[in-house]
Amino acid sequence: MNAVPRARLFGRGSWPEVRRIGDVLRTETTGGLLLVAAAAFALVWANSPWRGAYFDLSALTVGPAAVHLDLPLATWAADGLLAIFFFVAGLELKREFVAGDLRDPRRAALPVAAAVAGMALPALIYVAFAVAGGGSLSGWAIPTATDIAFALAVLAVISTHLPAALRVFLLTLAVVDDLLAIAVIALFYTDRLNWVPLLASVIPLVLFALLVQRRVRSWWLLLPLALATWVLMHESGVHATVAGVLLGFTVPVARRAEGPGPGLAEHFEHRFRPISAGIAVPIFAFFAAGVSIVDSGGIGAALADPITLGIVFGLVAGKTVGVLGGTWLVQRFTHAQLAEGLSWWDVLGLSLLGGIGFTVSLLIGELAFGAGSAADDHVKIGVLGGSLVAALLATVVLRIRNAHYRRLCDEEERDDDHDGIPDVYERDARE
Repeated sequence: MNAVPRARLFGRGSWPEVRRIGDVLRTETTGGLLLVAAAAFALVWANSPWRGAYFDLSALTVGPAAVHLDLPLATWAADGLLAIFFFVAGLELKREFVAGDLRDPRRAALPVAAAVAGMALPALIYVAFAVAGGGSLSGWAIPTATDIAFALAVLAVISTHLPAALRVFLLTLAVVDDLLAIAVIALFYTDRLNWVPLLASVIPLVLFALLVQRRVRSWWLLLPLALATWVLMHESGVHATVAGVLLGFTVPVARRAEGPGPGLAEHFEHRFRPISAGIAVPIFAFFAAGVSIVDSGGIGAALADPITLGIVFGLVAGKTVGVLGGTWLVQRFTHAQLAEGLSWWDVLGLSLLGGIGFTVSLLIGELAFGAGSAADDHVKIGVLGGSLVAALLATVVLRIRNAHYRRLCDEEERDDDHDGIPDVYERDARE
């Protein structure tokens, strides 16, 4: 048998194509659209005459039973694939604390305060609805999380003239929000704790840390250690996604060699973000967002449940007032100031974007009430409904602001054209 040329076997230009696909998946708009598409497909299927096949697929058990990893596909998506998302989040958090905006307390004060207040007030609103309506308090943390992929995707679609400082503020807020959400999952949603595998998970975690500190990138060394850390963390009772965050925290940010270029954390983030945005998060959304509205009693029954109402009002009103109010209070009583060029109308639009709670909110809902329960169905309706309302309101406000900044830009260009001084950019273009 003649050898097949490598170009024919893999397809000529296959690696450039793979790189192009990876670049597309790294964009915030693409990640957000895939997330929405997967959730919408799940909702349609779960409410179709063939919804039984969807729930059978979610409940299909795969994996080795000998190590207690015979899990339903929905659990694999929430515990396994989502660990990749949290690994990327851990890399981003580490990079922000070491070399980003969170390194400078003065620059970080406003978004950090906005994130804290934006988590506290939604939780209080949920508790108020639960107490008044006799609902369960277990889901208090559901409306506290912001879905960074979804929120940045909305901002990327809208923003053509919005200040760059608005995106920086949202990104910093979301990074702190992710950190607090991870802490909430680890501290409040761990039902049992098995100390033996928990302590054993430190061994592969430390070995992984030693290798990456020496700038080792070999996947055949790092991947088995990461998997061992995940398996032992899963066995300990701590939610396995925490393993992804801890692994991300071990990766060094600074370059060992002198000169410009990405550090190892940025390198890993560049490699794993397409997997997270293009595979892990959409698959999780597909399994997590599928709720049969008919089987759960309909929209009326969901809206009569204090769980649903607490989530919707927590995401829409709680996040908006919390983020906006927390920002105003810190600026009012400290020396921290909004970035130059930002107005309070911009912060209002950003605060509404913070009410888009999706990935982590759905995960906390499953941890609080159990996947497939009646309460979990109402959680999904509340998260999807609240996120949709928040996204629509944010779109209205930010489109108005975008039009305002576009008019300002057009006026500046007209002034440059009529002041008798050639515009430097036009001059360069002509030359």
